[in-house]
Amino acid sequence: MEGEEESSAGAMIDEIYSNGGDAKRNRPIISGEALDIEAYASLYSGRTKITRLLFIADRCENRQMQMEAYRMAYDEIKKGENTQLYREVVQKIDGRLGPQYGLDLVWTESVERRADQRKEKLENELNAYRTNLIKESIRMGYNDFGDFYYAHGLLADAFKNYVRTRDYCTTSKHIIHMCLNAILVSIEMGQFTHVTSYVSKAEQTPEALDPVTVAKLRCAAGLAHLEAKKYKLAARKFLETGAELGNNYTEVIAPQDVATYGGLCALASFDRTELKNKVIDNLNFRNFLELVPEVRELIHDFYSSHYASCLDYLGNLKANLLLDIHLHDHVEMLYNQIRHKALIQYTHPFVSVDLRMMANAFKTSVAGLEKELEALITDNQIQARIDSHNKILYARHADQRNATFQRVLQTGNEFDRDVRAMLLRANLLKHEYNLRASRKP
Repeated sequence: MEGEEESSAGAMIDEIYSNGGDAKRNRPIISGEALDIEAYASLYSGRTKITRLLFIADRCENRQMQMEAYRMAYDEIKKGENTQLYREVVQKIDGRLGPQYGLDLVWTESVERRADQRKEKLENELNAYRTNLIKESIRMGYNDFGDFYYAHGLLADAFKNYVRTRDYCTTSKHIIHMCLNAILVSIEMGQFTHVTSYVSKAEQTPEALDPVTVAKLRCAAGLAHLEAKKYKLAARKFLETGAELGNNYTEVIAPQDVATYGGLCALASFDRTELKNKVIDNLNFRNFLELVPEVRELIHDFYSSHYASCLDYLGNLKANLLLDIHLHDHVEMLYNQIRHKALIQYTHPFVSVDLRMMANAFKTSVAGLEKELEALITDNQIQARIDSHNKILYARHADQRNATFQRVLQTGNEFDRDVRAMLLRANLLKHEYNLRASRKP
Protein backbone atom coordinates (compact mmCIF):
# COMPACT_ATOMS: atom_id res chain seq x y z
CA MET A 1 0.00 0.00 0.00
CA GLU A 2 2.79 2.42 0.96
CA GLY A 3 4.53 1.79 -2.35
CA GLU A 4 1.34 2.53 -4.28
CA GLU A 5 0.77 5.76 -2.32
CA GLU A 6 4.33 6.89 -2.93
CA SER A 7 4.09 6.20 -6.68
CA SER A 8 0.75 8.03 -6.99
CA ALA A 9 2.11 10.99 -4.98
CA GLY A 10 5.20 11.05 -7.18
CA ALA A 11 3.03 11.05 -10.31
CA MET A 12 1.02 13.93 -8.90
CA ILE A 13 4.17 15.99 -8.20
CA ASP A 14 5.45 15.22 -11.70
CA GLU A 15 2.15 16.38 -13.14
CA ILE A 16 2.32 19.65 -11.20
CA TYR A 17 5.90 20.26 -12.37
CA SER A 18 5.14 19.33 -15.96
CA ASN A 19 1.82 21.15 -16.10
CA GLY A 20 3.03 22.57 -19.34
CA GLY A 21 3.59 19.14 -20.84
CA ASP A 22 7.36 19.43 -21.34
CA ALA A 23 8.49 16.40 -19.36
CA LYS A 24 5.65 14.01 -20.10
CA ARG A 25 4.23 14.92 -23.49
CA ASN A 26 5.92 14.89 -26.85
CA ARG A 27 3.13 16.26 -29.00
CA PRO A 28 4.66 18.60 -31.58
CA ILE A 29 3.86 22.27 -31.21
CA ILE A 30 2.97 24.09 -34.41
CA SER A 31 5.82 26.11 -35.83
CA GLY A 32 5.71 29.87 -36.13
CA GLU A 33 5.95 29.67 -39.91
CA ALA A 34 4.72 32.53 -42.05
CA LEU A 35 1.13 32.40 -43.24
CA ASP A 36 0.60 30.49 -46.49
CA ILE A 37 -1.17 33.32 -48.30
CA GLU A 38 -2.29 31.27 -51.30
CA ALA A 39 -3.87 28.58 -49.09
CA TYR A 40 -5.43 31.26 -46.88
CA ALA A 41 -6.90 33.23 -49.79
CA SER A 42 -8.37 30.06 -51.32
CA LEU A 43 -10.73 29.81 -48.30
CA TYR A 44 -12.58 32.97 -49.38
CA SER A 45 -14.38 34.41 -52.38
CA GLY A 46 -15.63 37.76 -53.61
CA ARG A 47 -14.79 41.09 -52.06
CA THR A 48 -13.67 39.69 -48.68
CA LYS A 49 -10.90 37.73 -50.41
CA ILE A 50 -9.48 40.99 -51.77
CA THR A 51 -9.92 42.98 -48.55
CA ARG A 52 -8.25 40.22 -46.50
CA LEU A 53 -5.30 40.10 -48.89
CA LEU A 54 -4.91 43.89 -48.75
CA PHE A 55 -5.20 43.82 -44.96
CA ILE A 56 -2.36 41.28 -44.79
CA ALA A 57 -0.27 43.33 -47.23
CA ASP A 58 -0.76 46.54 -45.23
CA ARG A 59 0.14 44.94 -41.88
CA CYS A 60 2.72 42.31 -42.80
CA GLU A 61 6.37 43.13 -42.11
CA ASN A 62 7.64 40.36 -44.38
CA ARG A 63 8.20 42.03 -47.78
CA GLN A 64 7.90 38.77 -49.71
CA MET A 65 4.52 38.02 -48.11
CA GLN A 66 3.43 41.60 -48.70
CA MET A 67 4.21 41.47 -52.41
CA GLU A 68 2.55 38.06 -52.75
CA ALA A 69 -0.62 39.47 -51.13
CA TYR A 70 -0.61 42.50 -53.45
CA ARG A 71 -0.05 40.28 -56.49
CA MET A 72 -2.98 38.01 -55.61
CA ALA A 73 -5.21 41.00 -54.80
CA TYR A 74 -4.33 42.59 -58.17
CA ASP A 75 -5.21 39.40 -60.06
CA GLU A 76 -8.45 38.97 -58.12
CA ILE A 77 -9.58 42.59 -58.69
CA LYS A 78 -9.12 42.24 -62.44
CA LYS A 79 -11.70 39.44 -62.39
CA GLY A 80 -14.28 42.00 -61.21
CA GLU A 81 -15.30 45.57 -61.99
CA ASN A 82 -14.02 47.67 -59.07
CA THR A 83 -11.74 50.11 -60.92
CA GLN A 84 -11.34 52.45 -57.93
CA LEU A 85 -9.90 49.67 -55.76
CA TYR A 86 -7.78 48.55 -58.73
CA ARG A 87 -6.15 52.00 -58.95
CA GLU A 88 -5.47 52.02 -55.20
CA VAL A 89 -3.74 48.62 -55.38
CA VAL A 90 -1.65 49.66 -58.39
CA GLN A 91 -0.56 52.74 -56.43
CA LYS A 92 0.43 50.60 -53.43
CA ILE A 93 2.37 48.14 -55.62
CA ASP A 94 4.22 51.14 -57.08
CA GLY A 95 5.91 49.14 -59.81
CA ARG A 96 7.60 46.70 -57.39
CA LEU A 97 6.07 43.69 -59.13
CA GLY A 98 7.15 44.65 -62.64
CA PRO A 99 5.32 46.21 -65.60
CA GLN A 100 2.69 43.45 -65.81
CA TYR A 101 1.27 44.70 -62.50
CA GLY A 102 1.06 48.33 -63.54
CA LEU A 103 -2.00 50.42 -64.41
CA ASP A 104 -3.93 48.84 -67.31
CA LEU A 105 -5.73 51.87 -68.77
CA VAL A 106 -7.36 49.84 -71.54
CA TRP A 107 -8.99 47.53 -69.00
CA THR A 108 -10.14 50.34 -66.67
CA GLU A 109 -11.64 52.39 -69.50
CA SER A 110 -13.40 49.33 -70.91
CA VAL A 111 -14.86 48.40 -67.50
CA GLU A 112 -15.98 51.95 -66.76
CA ARG A 113 -17.59 52.32 -70.18
CA ARG A 114 -19.52 49.07 -69.70
CA ALA A 115 -20.49 50.23 -66.20
CA ASP A 116 -21.99 53.48 -67.54
CA GLN A 117 -24.00 51.56 -70.13
CA ARG A 118 -25.16 49.04 -67.55
CA LYS A 119 -26.20 51.75 -65.09
CA GLU A 120 -28.22 53.59 -67.77
CA LYS A 121 -29.96 50.34 -68.70
CA LEU A 122 -30.80 49.58 -65.07
CA GLU A 123 -32.20 53.08 -64.55
CA ASN A 124 -34.46 52.78 -67.61
CA GLU A 125 -35.69 49.35 -66.52
CA LEU A 126 -36.40 50.51 -62.97
CA ASN A 127 -38.31 53.58 -64.18
CA ALA A 128 -40.43 51.34 -66.40
CA TYR A 129 -41.15 48.96 -63.52
CA ARG A 130 -42.14 51.84 -61.22
CA THR A 131 -44.46 53.23 -63.88
CA ASN A 132 -46.18 49.83 -64.23
CA LEU A 133 -46.31 49.40 -60.40
CA ILE A 134 -45.21 45.74 -60.55
CA LYS A 135 -43.86 45.07 -57.05
CA GLU A 136 -41.77 42.03 -57.94
CA SER A 137 -40.16 43.80 -60.89
CA ILE A 138 -39.41 46.89 -58.77
CA ARG A 139 -37.84 44.66 -56.11
CA MET A 140 -35.66 42.97 -58.72
CA GLY A 141 -34.73 46.38 -60.15
CA TYR A 142 -33.47 47.70 -56.81
CA ASN A 143 -31.73 44.40 -56.16
CA ASP A 144 -29.91 44.62 -59.51
CA PHE A 145 -28.85 48.17 -58.63
CA GLY A 146 -27.54 46.90 -55.28
CA ASP A 147 -25.53 44.19 -57.06
CA PHE A 148 -24.20 46.77 -59.53
CA TYR A 149 -22.99 49.18 -56.83
CA TYR A 150 -21.56 46.34 -54.74
CA ALA A 151 -19.54 45.05 -57.70
CA HIS A 152 -18.09 48.53 -58.22
CA GLY A 153 -17.21 49.04 -54.55
CA LEU A 154 -19.90 51.65 -53.82
CA LEU A 155 -21.02 49.98 -50.62
CA ALA A 156 -23.20 52.77 -49.20
CA ASP A 157 -25.23 52.95 -52.45
CA ALA A 158 -25.44 49.16 -52.57
CA PHE A 159 -26.79 49.08 -49.00
CA LYS A 160 -29.44 51.72 -49.79
CA ASN A 161 -30.71 49.81 -52.81
CA TYR A 162 -30.77 46.46 -51.05
CA VAL A 163 -32.76 47.98 -48.17
CA ARG A 164 -35.20 49.64 -50.59
CA THR A 165 -36.30 46.18 -51.76
CA ARG A 166 -37.92 45.71 -48.31
CA ASP A 167 -41.02 47.68 -49.33
CA TYR A 168 -41.52 45.40 -52.33
CA CYS A 169 -40.94 41.99 -50.71
CA THR A 170 -43.98 39.77 -51.14
CA THR A 171 -42.72 36.51 -49.58
CA SER A 172 -40.65 35.48 -46.56
CA LYS A 173 -37.86 34.32 -48.88
CA HIS A 174 -37.63 37.81 -50.35
CA ILE A 175 -37.17 39.25 -46.83
CA ILE A 176 -34.43 36.72 -46.05
CA HIS A 177 -32.68 37.56 -49.33
CA MET A 178 -32.85 41.27 -48.54
CA CYS A 179 -31.50 40.71 -45.00
CA LEU A 180 -28.57 38.59 -46.21
CA ASN A 181 -27.61 41.24 -48.77
CA ALA A 182 -27.82 44.01 -46.16
CA ILE A 183 -25.75 41.91 -43.71
CA LEU A 184 -23.06 41.23 -46.33
CA VAL A 185 -22.62 44.90 -47.20
CA SER A 186 -22.81 45.98 -43.54
CA ILE A 187 -19.98 43.59 -42.63
CA GLU A 188 -17.89 44.97 -45.50
CA MET A 189 -18.54 48.53 -44.27
CA GLY A 190 -17.88 47.60 -40.63
CA GLN A 191 -21.40 48.68 -39.62
CA PHE A 192 -22.07 45.87 -37.16
CA THR A 193 -25.11 47.52 -35.56
CA HIS A 194 -26.83 47.05 -38.94
CA VAL A 195 -25.66 43.43 -38.96
CA THR A 196 -27.33 42.74 -35.59
CA SER A 197 -30.51 44.51 -36.73
CA TYR A 198 -30.89 42.53 -39.97
CA VAL A 199 -29.97 39.20 -38.34
CA SER A 200 -32.78 39.82 -35.88
CA LYS A 201 -35.17 40.74 -38.70
CA ALA A 202 -34.31 37.59 -40.66
CA GLU A 203 -34.84 35.40 -37.58
CA GLN A 204 -38.40 36.77 -37.27
CA THR A 205 -39.37 34.70 -40.33
CA PRO A 206 -38.35 31.19 -39.17
CA GLU A 207 -40.59 29.45 -41.73
CA ALA A 208 -38.30 30.61 -44.55
CA LEU A 209 -35.01 29.70 -42.85
CA ASP A 210 -33.16 26.64 -44.13
CA PRO A 211 -30.18 25.19 -42.17
CA VAL A 212 -27.59 26.94 -44.38
CA THR A 213 -29.23 30.34 -43.87
CA VAL A 214 -29.48 29.75 -40.11
CA ALA A 215 -25.75 28.97 -40.05
CA LYS A 216 -24.99 32.17 -41.99
CA LEU A 217 -27.03 34.25 -39.54
CA ARG A 218 -25.24 32.65 -36.56
CA CYS A 219 -21.87 33.58 -38.09
CA ALA A 220 -22.95 37.15 -38.82
CA ALA A 221 -24.29 37.56 -35.27
CA GLY A 222 -21.05 36.08 -33.91
CA LEU A 223 -18.98 38.63 -35.86
CA ALA A 224 -21.16 41.47 -34.55
CA HIS A 225 -20.72 40.33 -30.93
CA LEU A 226 -16.98 39.86 -31.49
CA GLU A 227 -16.68 43.41 -32.80
CA ALA A 228 -18.57 44.68 -29.73
CA LYS A 229 -16.13 42.71 -27.48
CA LYS A 230 -19.01 40.58 -26.18
CA TYR A 231 -16.89 37.45 -26.30
CA LYS A 232 -19.25 35.11 -24.46
CA LEU A 233 -22.16 35.95 -26.78
CA ALA A 234 -19.85 35.65 -29.79
CA ALA A 235 -18.67 32.22 -28.61
CA ARG A 236 -22.24 31.01 -28.22
CA LYS A 237 -23.17 32.09 -31.75
CA PHE A 238 -20.13 30.43 -33.33
CA LEU A 239 -20.72 27.27 -31.28
CA GLU A 240 -24.33 27.17 -32.50
CA THR A 241 -23.27 27.40 -36.16
CA GLY A 242 -24.33 24.25 -37.97
CA ALA A 243 -22.01 22.08 -40.06
CA GLU A 244 -24.32 22.93 -43.00
CA LEU A 245 -22.35 26.17 -43.31
CA GLY A 246 -19.56 24.34 -45.15
CA ASN A 247 -18.18 26.58 -47.88
CA ASN A 248 -21.51 28.34 -48.44
CA TYR A 249 -20.50 31.65 -46.83
CA THR A 250 -16.97 32.16 -48.12
CA GLU A 251 -17.87 35.70 -49.16
CA VAL A 252 -17.84 36.49 -45.41
CA ILE A 253 -16.23 33.72 -43.35
CA ALA A 254 -14.52 30.34 -43.70
CA PRO A 255 -15.32 27.27 -41.54
CA GLN A 256 -11.77 27.54 -40.13
CA ASP A 257 -12.64 31.02 -38.84
CA VAL A 258 -15.67 29.67 -37.01
CA ALA A 259 -13.38 27.24 -35.13
CA THR A 260 -10.76 29.89 -34.36
CA TYR A 261 -13.13 32.71 -33.35
CA GLY A 262 -15.45 30.41 -31.41
CA GLY A 263 -12.62 28.52 -29.68
CA LEU A 264 -10.70 31.59 -28.52
CA CYS A 265 -13.83 33.46 -27.38
CA ALA A 266 -14.96 30.37 -25.45
CA LEU A 267 -11.56 29.98 -23.75
CA ALA A 268 -11.62 33.64 -22.73
CA SER A 269 -15.19 33.70 -21.38
CA PHE A 270 -16.43 30.19 -20.44
CA ASP A 271 -15.89 28.46 -17.10
CA ARG A 272 -14.65 24.84 -16.99
CA THR A 273 -18.14 23.32 -17.02
CA GLU A 274 -19.23 25.38 -20.03
CA LEU A 275 -15.96 24.62 -21.82
CA LYS A 276 -16.54 20.88 -21.35
CA ASN A 277 -20.24 20.83 -22.20
CA LYS A 278 -20.45 23.45 -24.94
CA VAL A 279 -17.07 23.09 -26.67
CA ILE A 280 -15.24 19.80 -26.01
CA ASP A 281 -18.40 17.63 -25.95
CA ASN A 282 -20.08 19.61 -28.74
CA LEU A 283 -20.18 17.13 -31.64
CA ASN A 284 -21.28 19.81 -34.09
CA PHE A 285 -18.46 22.23 -33.22
CA ARG A 286 -15.98 19.36 -33.27
CA ASN A 287 -16.39 19.26 -37.06
CA PHE A 288 -15.09 22.83 -37.23
CA LEU A 289 -12.27 22.20 -34.73
CA GLU A 290 -10.97 19.32 -36.86
CA LEU A 291 -10.18 21.92 -39.55
CA VAL A 292 -7.86 23.82 -37.16
CA PRO A 293 -5.99 21.20 -35.08
CA GLU A 294 -3.96 23.87 -33.26
CA VAL A 295 -7.09 25.44 -31.76
CA ARG A 296 -8.51 22.02 -30.90
CA GLU A 297 -5.29 21.03 -29.09
CA LEU A 298 -4.94 24.27 -27.15
CA ILE A 299 -8.55 23.94 -25.90
CA HIS A 300 -7.87 20.38 -24.73
CA ASP A 301 -4.57 21.47 -23.14
CA PHE A 302 -6.29 24.30 -21.28
CA TYR A 303 -9.04 22.00 -19.97
CA SER A 304 -6.43 19.38 -18.99
CA SER A 305 -4.38 22.05 -17.15
CA HIS A 306 -1.39 21.69 -19.49
CA TYR A 307 -0.92 25.43 -19.49
CA ALA A 308 2.57 25.82 -20.96
CA SER A 309 1.60 23.69 -23.96
CA CYS A 310 -1.61 25.72 -24.35
CA LEU A 311 0.32 28.99 -24.16
CA ASP A 312 2.86 27.66 -26.68
CA TYR A 313 0.06 27.03 -29.16
CA LEU A 314 -1.33 30.51 -28.53
CA GLY A 315 2.10 32.06 -28.97
CA ASN A 316 2.64 30.32 -32.30
CA LEU A 317 -0.80 31.30 -33.56
CA LYS A 318 -0.51 34.95 -32.53
CA ALA A 319 1.39 36.33 -35.53
CA ASN A 320 -1.15 34.93 -38.00
CA LEU A 321 -4.15 35.94 -35.88
CA LEU A 322 -2.89 39.54 -35.92
CA LEU A 323 -3.29 39.40 -39.73
CA ASP A 324 -6.97 38.40 -39.45
CA ILE A 325 -9.28 41.21 -40.53
CA HIS A 326 -11.87 40.55 -37.79
CA LEU A 327 -9.74 39.21 -34.94
CA HIS A 328 -6.66 41.47 -34.97
CA ASP A 329 -8.13 44.09 -32.59
CA HIS A 330 -9.11 41.44 -30.04
CA VAL A 331 -6.03 39.19 -29.91
CA GLU A 332 -4.34 40.96 -26.98
CA MET A 333 -7.52 41.14 -24.89
CA LEU A 334 -8.47 37.52 -25.58
CA TYR A 335 -4.96 36.31 -24.82
CA ASN A 336 -4.86 38.24 -21.54
CA GLN A 337 -8.22 36.85 -20.47
CA ILE A 338 -7.17 33.28 -21.34
CA ARG A 339 -3.90 33.64 -19.43
CA HIS A 340 -5.65 35.12 -16.39
CA LYS A 341 -8.16 32.26 -16.39
CA ALA A 342 -5.30 29.76 -16.57
CA LEU A 343 -3.58 31.39 -13.57
CA ILE A 344 -6.82 31.39 -11.56
CA GLN A 345 -7.59 27.80 -12.53
CA TYR A 346 -4.07 26.68 -11.55
CA THR A 347 -4.23 28.18 -8.03
CA HIS A 348 -7.82 27.23 -7.25
CA PRO A 349 -7.37 23.66 -5.87
CA PHE A 350 -4.37 24.42 -3.61
CA VAL A 351 -3.99 25.85 -0.10
CA SER A 352 -0.46 26.96 -1.00
CA VAL A 353 1.47 27.12 -4.27
CA ASP A 354 5.23 27.29 -4.82
CA LEU A 355 5.69 30.25 -7.18
CA ARG A 356 8.84 28.66 -8.65
CA MET A 357 6.87 25.58 -9.70
CA MET A 358 4.06 27.74 -11.03
CA ALA A 359 6.48 29.94 -12.99
CA ASN A 360 7.97 26.78 -14.49
CA ALA A 361 4.51 25.58 -15.53
CA PHE A 362 3.73 28.93 -17.17
CA LYS A 363 7.23 29.38 -18.63
CA THR A 364 7.72 32.78 -17.05
CA SER A 365 9.95 34.35 -14.40
CA VAL A 366 8.96 34.33 -10.73
CA ALA A 367 9.06 38.14 -10.65
CA GLY A 368 6.79 38.38 -13.70
CA LEU A 369 4.41 35.82 -12.21
CA GLU A 370 4.24 37.76 -8.94
CA LYS A 371 3.17 40.90 -10.80
CA GLU A 372 0.43 39.00 -12.65
CA LEU A 373 -0.83 37.42 -9.43
CA GLU A 374 -0.75 40.77 -7.61
CA ALA A 375 -3.02 42.26 -10.29
CA LEU A 376 -5.46 39.34 -10.02
CA ILE A 377 -5.48 39.50 -6.20
CA THR A 378 -6.06 43.28 -6.29
CA ASP A 379 -8.89 42.71 -8.76
CA ASN A 380 -10.36 40.14 -6.32
CA GLN A 381 -10.15 37.36 -8.90
CA ILE A 382 -7.84 35.26 -6.70
CA GLN A 383 -8.42 35.05 -2.93
CA ALA A 384 -4.83 34.70 -1.75
CA ARG A 385 -1.73 36.44 -0.38
CA ILE A 386 1.86 36.24 -1.56
CA ASP A 387 4.84 35.43 0.65
CA SER A 388 7.45 37.26 -1.43
CA HIS A 389 10.36 36.12 0.75
CA ASN A 390 9.66 32.39 0.48
CA LYS A 391 7.98 32.70 -2.95
CA ILE A 392 4.76 30.96 -1.88
CA LEU A 393 1.14 31.85 -2.64
CA TYR A 394 -1.24 31.15 0.26
CA ALA A 395 -4.94 30.82 -0.48
CA ARG A 396 -7.39 32.65 1.75
CA HIS A 397 -9.94 29.93 2.33
CA ALA A 398 -12.94 31.03 4.37
CA ASP A 399 -13.37 29.63 7.89
CA GLN A 400 -16.14 27.10 7.19
CA ARG A 401 -16.99 26.67 10.89
CA ASN A 402 -17.40 30.38 11.47
CA ALA A 403 -19.33 30.81 8.20
CA THR A 404 -21.76 28.05 9.25
CA PHE A 405 -22.39 29.71 12.64
CA GLN A 406 -22.99 33.03 10.91
CA ARG A 407 -25.54 31.47 8.51
CA VAL A 408 -27.35 29.78 11.44
CA LEU A 409 -27.52 33.09 13.34
CA GLN A 410 -28.79 34.90 10.24
CA THR A 411 -31.46 32.24 9.66
CA GLY A 412 -32.54 32.49 13.31
CA ASN A 413 -32.82 36.27 13.13
CA GLU A 414 -34.86 36.04 9.93
CA PHE A 415 -37.18 33.43 11.53
CA ASP A 416 -37.64 35.63 14.62
CA ARG A 417 -38.50 38.63 12.45
CA ASP A 418 -41.00 36.65 10.36
CA VAL A 419 -42.75 35.21 13.45
CA ARG A 420 -43.06 38.67 15.02
CA ALA A 421 -44.55 40.02 11.79
CA MET A 422 -47.06 37.15 11.64
CA LEU A 423 -48.12 37.72 15.28
CA LEU A 424 -48.54 41.44 14.66
CA ARG A 425 -50.71 40.75 11.60
CA ALA A 426 -52.79 38.20 13.54
CA ASN A 427 -53.42 40.73 16.35
CA LEU A 428 -54.37 43.45 13.86
CA LEU A 429 -56.89 41.12 12.24
CA LYS A 430 -58.19 39.93 15.66
CA HIS A 431 -58.95 43.49 16.81
CA GLU A 432 -60.36 44.48 13.39
CA TYR A 433 -57.91 47.38 13.21
CA ASN A 434 -58.08 47.66 9.40
CA LEU A 435 -61.86 47.59 9.42
CA ARG A 436 -62.08 50.38 12.01
CA ALA A 437 -59.58 52.51 10.14
CA SER A 438 -61.60 52.24 6.95
CA ARG A 439 -64.78 53.42 8.73
CA LYS A 440 -63.25 56.70 9.88
CA PRO A 441 -64.75 59.74 8.05
